[in-house]
Amino acid sequence: MIYPRRIFRLINKRIEDKEIIVLTGMRRVGKTTLYRMIFDNIKSDNKVFLDMENPIEQRIFEEKDYNNILANLKEFGINTKTKAYVFLDEIQAMPNAVKAVKYLHDHYKIKFFLTGSSSFYLKNLFPESLAGRKFIFELFPLDFEEFLIFRDVNRQVREKFNKIAQNKNLIAYEKRKKHYDEYMEHGGFPEVVLSKDIETKKLRLNDIFKSYFEKDVGVLADFKEMKAFRDLIFLLMQRVGSKIEITKLSSEIGISRGTVYSFLSFLESTYFVSFISPFTKNVDREVSGSKKVYLCDNGFLNHFAKVSEGSLFENSVFLNLRKYGKINYYQKRSGAEIDFILDGQIALEAKLRGVDSDLRKLEKISKLLNLSQWYVLTKNFVEEKHFIPIGEI
Repeated sequence: MIYPRRIFRLINKRIEDKEIIVLTGMRRVGKTTLYRMIFDNIKSDNKVFLDMENPIEQRIFEEKDYNNILANLKEFGINTKTKAYVFLDEIQAMPNAVKAVKYLHDHYKIKFFLTGSSSFYLKNLFPESLAGRKFIFELFPLDFEEFLIFRDVNRQVREKFNKIAQNKNLIAYEKRKKHYDEYMEHGGFPEVVLSKDIETKKLRLNDIFKSYFEKDVGVLADFKEMKAFRDLIFLLMQRVGSKIEITKLSSEIGISRGTVYSFLSFLESTYFVSFISPFTKNVDREVSGSKKVYLCDNGFLNHFAKVSEGSLFENSVFLNLRKYGKINYYQKRSGAEIDFILDGQIALEAKLRGVDSDLRKLEKISKLLNLSQWYVLTKNFVEEKHFIPIGEI
């Protein structure tokens, strides 16, 4: 069975827009499956789905005169009399095709849908001439809401945190608790979620991790110090939820600060890690402030790093919050801190087992910062209205 992703509705609304649709994200997050669903949903026979990793289908775009590509596409049932829909999967396998896509987009009624497995590569692949011609969408591993869909579990979705806090339900919490345990332990890569046993989940996590090194790091990067790059990944896993200190990482691994910055940029741009900046009213201070790091998937974090349950929980909270908007953190020099601040308005503290003292501290700091709302996100169930079980968001 094929399960829908939340982003499906967003892209589906853009099918008739003239802009090129670009879908990017890590390998194995379900980009091809999602595009197949969109392809099947288009009510036209003037469409084709091409795999750019297939040498035979690459030949379609190996033309010096881009108009000749149309003749090649006719062999696949495409004509220019009506609007055509052309899906190019794994566009990074044939970067020269992008110039042809631009030309055909500008001169013919062809709607292009492209996928690529790395924003790092796509940012360099798409020239400035495509500015104004494309919409970019990002696909991540499943968050918990999507995880439940893959588990055929219904859940009412409430977008506002005050509504979530008011309408939490102990019975519903108990029903979903075991599902969140599984999500927190094995993560949200679709094929891992759909695996029936733990051994298969572990094998697939190993395969996805290996694929990242072979196809993204090995092909896209030109790193001479691969051992140092690998060591940095494992150090970052141990530091999930903590501020990154470049000098300390440089010293521990034995590489220059410049090399650390280069590695971190690559890891972020290929969706392997995410960084959040400190909350401040001054944009310059936010950009220059120390960032906190989070990993792309809890399965990787648990399987390869064996971190504490608290770190696993905080990472899973981040993965479920990012769909709501911009995330920052707050920390005073005195030590007072807030794990997450959403869109500069809502304070959110992640606690495995939240208690009243956690809420009092959070409320105090939130009021000093003039934040409008504050909630403790917990793995346990607490009746008080400012506590939200993580499975509800």
